[in-house]
Amino acid sequence: MDTRIITNEELKEDSFEKNIRPNSLDEYIGQSEIKENLSVFIKAAKMRDEAMDHVLLYGPPGLGKTTLAYIIANELGHNIKTASGPAIEKTGDLAAILSTLEEGDILFIDEIHRIPRFIEEILYSAMEDFKLDIIIGSDSSSRNITIDLPPFTLVGATTRMGDLTGPLRDRFGIIFKLNYYTIEELEKIVERTSSVFNCEITNEASIELATRSRGTPRIANRLFKRVRDFALVMGSGHIDLDIAKLSLDKLKVDPLGLDETDYNFLLAIIEKFNGGPVGIEAIASSIGEEVTTIEDVYEPYLLQNGFLKRTSRGRIVTDKAYKHLNIEK
Repeated sequence: MDTRIITNEELKEDSFEKNIRPNSLDEYIGQSEIKENLSVFIKAAKMRDEAMDHVLLYGPPGLGKTTLAYIIANELGHNIKTASGPAIEKTGDLAAILSTLEEGDILFIDEIHRIPRFIEEILYSAMEDFKLDIIIGSDSSSRNITIDLPPFTLVGATTRMGDLTGPLRDRFGIIFKLNYYTIEELEKIVERTSSVFNCEITNEASIELATRSRGTPRIANRLFKRVRDFALVMGSGHIDLDIAKLSLDKLKVDPLGLDETDYNFLLAIIEKFNGGPVGIEAIASSIGEEVTTIEDVYEPYLLQNGFLKRTSRGRIVTDKAYKHLNIEK
C-alpha cells in the first residue's frame, strides 16, 4: 500500500510533532473528560506522594496517546522512559528498561498489545508488587532471582484493545478510550500549530483543514505542514481559504477527508460484491491487503462517518457513500 498523506499511522515526516507537542493538560486540546479525570488522579498522587496507578490508553492511531503519556510525566514532575511492544523481544530487554527506572518515573509502552506473552507475565509482578522476577541460566543450572523496583507508573497505549489479555488489562487501574476529535477541536489544534510555526492562517482556512482531517490531530498537523508549503510557493505565505482548498485538492483529499484509497476500497465492494454484505476476508483478497490493515487503516473513518456499515453478514456500503461517490444504487 502506498503511503497516504491522510493515514492515521505515524510517518517519518511526523517527527516535527515533537516540537509542537503540548506540555500540560491545560494546553492539550480535546478529550475533555479524560483531561478532567487525569487531573484529579495526578493531583491525588502528588498529594499522597505516591506513584500514580497504571494507565491504559486505547483508541485509533494519531489521537494523542503518546502526547498524554508525556503530559502525565510532566504534570507529575518525573522522568519518562519509552519503549515499543514489538521491540521488547527478550526478558533482558524488559529487565534493562525496568532497572533504569527511578521512584515515580513513567514507563510508556506503545503498542503494548504486541508484547510477547512470556514477557507480559514478567510484567505482572512488576506492575503489582514492583518486583522483577526473572530466571537466569537454563535447564538444571537455572535459578530464580527477584529484583526490587522503585514504585513507577506504567502507561500503556494500544490501538487494539481486544488483543490485550484479560490479566494484563486488569492490572491497569486507570483506563481511557480516546475518541475522534470534533471539527471545532481540530480547528483549535490547527490554529495552535500555525501559531507555533508563526504562519498566519484565516479562520475559514482552519475550518477547511479541520474538516478534511478525519477527526485526527496527527492528520490535521500533517495537512497543515503541506498546505503551508503551497502557501509559501504559490501564495503570499499565509494560509487563506483559497490556498487551503487549492492545496488540499492537489493533495487529493476531498471535502470530507476521503482520498483515492478510500474511493478504491468502497468501489471494490460496490463493483465486485454489489455493495455488500461481504466478509472482510473476501474484501482483503480482492484488493490484495491484510485483514488487519483493513480493520486498522481503511475502515475506522469510513465506519465512523457512515460510509460503511458492519453487520453480522459482512460489510455494506451505505447510501451516503453511493451519494458521495455519485453512483446510482
